[in-house]
Amino acid sequence: MKNLLLLLACLLPLASRAEAQLGQPAPDFALPTVDGKTVRLSELRGKPVVLEFFNPGCPYVAKFYKPGAMQASQAKAAELGATWILVSVNGKADALAKVAADWKIAAPIALDKGETGRAYGAKTTPHCYVIDAQGILAYKGAIDSVPSTKSEDIAKAENHVLAALGELKAGKPVSKPQTKPYGCGVKY
Repeated sequence: MKNLLLLLACLLPLASRAEAQLGQPAPDFALPTVDGKTVRLSELRGKPVVLEFFNPGCPYVAKFYKPGAMQASQAKAAELGATWILVSVNGKADALAKVAADWKIAAPIALDKGETGRAYGAKTTPHCYVIDAQGILAYKGAIDSVPSTKSEDIAKAENHVLAALGELKAGKPVSKPQTKPYGCGVKY
């Protein structure tokens, strides 16, 4: 019995740090945005949400934003009824606001001190999560199927996030709920 209690005492801290699980409620958050507002996941219930962990200094992120491909994906997601939120771990609001203006990013950029990133298990930028309209985590992983820094590879890739949103919109389960994320490591 003593050994069992010791084992449980050792495992309890690990359980409290468990990352978001597919098919389970997505961890709620309330984060300030670069424009001085607050974005709360709980207030977005009733529509799908895409979380993209974001670092503009990462070449994998720049691959999508510089040619406007991620902005086009965000517009397509909006057509599918979804809200797209960029989450910057440890980013500075003024620098991110400048990037948003330069890259013509319309999606809100939320500022995270690491709690939300850890709750979701964000490992890279971009690391994407799709939460369904009921608040359940439906997809986590890479934005697409070609892990490179070359913008010309975007046309050859399957966009996992848009595929997941399309399936949710059609009332289907996400056929590829998890992929391996790629990009620059998230620095907590």
